[in-house]
Amino acid sequence: MTAGPIPERLLWAVETLDVRPADRVLEIGCGRGVAAELVCERLAEGTITAVDRSDKAIEAAERRNAAHVASGRAVFRVAALESSAFEDDSFDKIFAVNVNLFWTRSPAAEVGLLRRWLAPGGGLYLFYEPPGAGRAEEIAAKVGSAVAAHGLVTTVLTGRTSASAPLVCVTASLR
Repeated sequence: MTAGPIPERLLWAVETLDVRPADRVLEIGCGRGVAAELVCERLAEGTITAVDRSDKAIEAAERRNAAHVASGRAVFRVAALESSAFEDDSFDKIFAVNVNLFWTRSPAAEVGLLRRWLAPGGGLYLFYEPPGAGRAEEIAAKVGSAVAAHGLVTTVLTGRTSASAPLVCVTASLR
């Protein structure tokens, strides 16, 4: 069960993902498992695998999602994206919220992995709540360019929180 208020960026992200009951979902940088919990509420036979570099975050995510872990619907792993190993075409949806590596440096290796793991017809979703209103376009441009360089078709979606903070999502799919 959800505890405490859920950040609007996570509600917007999960709504935008449009998770289907049978989806196989990967979350990068899952933190304490709040978005994973929201995704699990939309899954029936589908699953979510969530990774984060922090063992403390994964412990908290597993506690928060104990029932989903017990049912086999959710799996949490302590791992950096670049050291994760999944089979090709493993996920229908891959997402990350406020994971800076996609816009603060060249994420060529990471985007290459995500492309391999994305199933045909699947989607990649990179969400941001920029640190300032003027950064939304910059982030969208950098992320979109990095992802498109790997042969993915990108689209930029925007939204706003109730306090008018900008929200940005770069979506991508295989050509």
